Amino acid sequence: MTDLAALRRLPLGQADRGRLLALLQEYGVYAGVAVLLVANVLLTPHFLSAENFRTQAVQVAPVIIVALGMALAIGSEGVDLSVGAVMALATSLLSLYLGYGPWIALLAAVVGGAAVGLANGSLVAFIGVQPIVATLALMVAGRGLALVLLPQLKDVRDPGLAALGSGDLLGVPYLVLIAGALALAVGFTVRRTTFGRQLLAIGDSRPAARLAGLPVRRVLILVYVVSGVLAAVAGVLATARLQASDPTSLGTLMELSAITAVVVGGTPLSGGRIRIGGTVAGAVLIQLLTATLIKHDLPPSWTQIAQAVVIVLAVYAARERGKR
Repeated sequence: MTDLAALRRLPLGQADRGRLLALLQEYGVYAGVAVLLVANVLLTPHFLSAENFRTQAVQVAPVIIVALGMALAIGSEGVDLSVGAVMALATSLLSLYLGYGPWIALLAAVVGGAAVGLANGSLVAFIGVQPIVATLALMVAGRGLALVLLPQLKDVRDPGLAALGSGDLLGVPYLVLIAGALALAVGFTVRRTTFGRQLLAIGDSRPAARLAGLPVRRVLILVYVVSGVLAAVAGVLATARLQASDPTSLGTLMELSAITAVVVGGTPLSGGRIRIGGTVAGAVLIQLLTATLIKHDLPPSWTQIAQAVVIVLAVYAARERGKR
């Protein structure tokens, strides 16, 4: 958080600007969600219906799950561009192994995600490849492997997966419950565990973490393995909801949505800090923004432009704040 004492020593205009940027960084994502909710209530027909809220919650759940893994990667001063490809790989493996039973298929999908994460982490931790380069390579390779395993769309007919994708508990969809449970688990890990403290220390200064004797390589590998597993889980849940495996389109541009959610939520790209609550709110903000544009008959390309503008504003606010 911005040092208020330091702000008071600045000229009045600069101090006011600093406070505004600090508030924007800390609470801007929540204000954005509130503004979009109010605007939709006033301008979008049938927005307050229970069915609409259920649809929005189910659609945002996979984004939240992927963004949680992305937050860990960014918190370690890295990034994971392979998350969309991992979702595609997970849906291919799920379809490929479904004949052996749903649990075997689920395990295969998760193991596939973990394998991609292990490859990412090994390139970053042992070889020293920049995270953006390492994960870009796996983004291309992962999508290609997914298409080799399953070249075209395939229907997924399994009662268990159908229940997972469309079922609920006391009116709350399973997908939302899973996303909420994973958010709580990741939040607890970051705040209350040794691994979380080590991750933040590494993101803050990797050389200092090495000098302090922290297991830098092990933590980095685990970060990318967790990111891969979470992306695979998101791919499984998306497949269960759609009742189809489509590695061609599943997860496309998911890395953009996840990075947007994390950055808008207040996690700096420079690492050393992770805001899980802000990440969840950032994912909700992107979902509401997308839904608003669609409901008002704007083309999908406007959604991508809007996300890009939101990212630029969030990074600008973080950059200006970092100067103070």
